[in-house]
This record gives sequence, C-alpha cells and structure tokens, in this order.
Amino acid sequence: MPTMNALRRKTHVLVVLMVLFSSVGEIFLSKGMKRIGSVSLGSLGSLAAAFGQTVRSETIWLGIFLLLVFFVCYMLVLSWADYSYVMPASAFGYAVVAFLGYAVLGEVVSPTRWAGVALICMGVALVGQTPPRTTPPS
Repeated sequence: MPTMNALRRKTHVLVVLMVLFSSVGEIFLSKGMKRIGSVSLGSLGSLAAAFGQTVRSETIWLGIFLLLVFFVCYMLVLSWADYSYVMPASAFGYAVVAFLGYAVLGEVVSPTRWAGVALICMGVALVGQTPPRTTPPS
C-alpha cells in the first residue's frame, strides 16, 4: 500500500498529464475544425462533405489521439484516487484551454472569462490541499 505522500505525488503527476493531454487535444480539434470551416446542417450532402474533410484531417486525428491518451491517464488516476478529488483537480484544464485558445488560436478572452478562470484555479488549489483518497481501496 503506497504512503499518502506517494499517492499524492503520483496523483498530481497524472492529473497534470490529464490536463495537458486533454487541453492540447482539444486545441488540435478546434484548430482542425476551424480549417474545415462552418458545418451546415442544412443538407445531407454538406454534412457528408464535412465528415469527409474531418476524417482526412491529420490535425483532428492528432487531437483524437491526445484525447485517448488523456482518457488512459484518467482511468489510471481513478483507479487509486477519489472521483471527488480527480474531477475538481482536473478542472485546471479550463485555464490551460483558455490560455492556449488565446496564445495558439488567437482567440479573444474577455476579462470576465479570465476572472472565471482565476476562480477555477483557486478552487483547484483548494481541492489540491485535500488527500486524493479518503475511502479505503475496494
């Protein structure tokens, strides 16, 4: 049975990896879909064309791959840490996505959104002070 410090360390590492893989994966998906352009729901033909472009996009496939790696990290961390710890701690990804959206995609992030990101970060810091597991392993 790992000590609480070892459990906290490996949980923090996996949560950081989760945040990075999910955030970068979502940025790649967004970038890929922006290259494809607005998808019209008006006709089956336009949907089929958009689907064809989507499955041929390396950027979208890279995003999907990174999200699959995120999911593996997510399942691993859930095997030893409480869900009530993992999900709030992983919410730091919202801050990373806002920053990457601004820095990589050139999106405008309003002061109100930055304030919301700051609140999320404070909540993540608060959750990070609690033990990752409060229930006995099953």
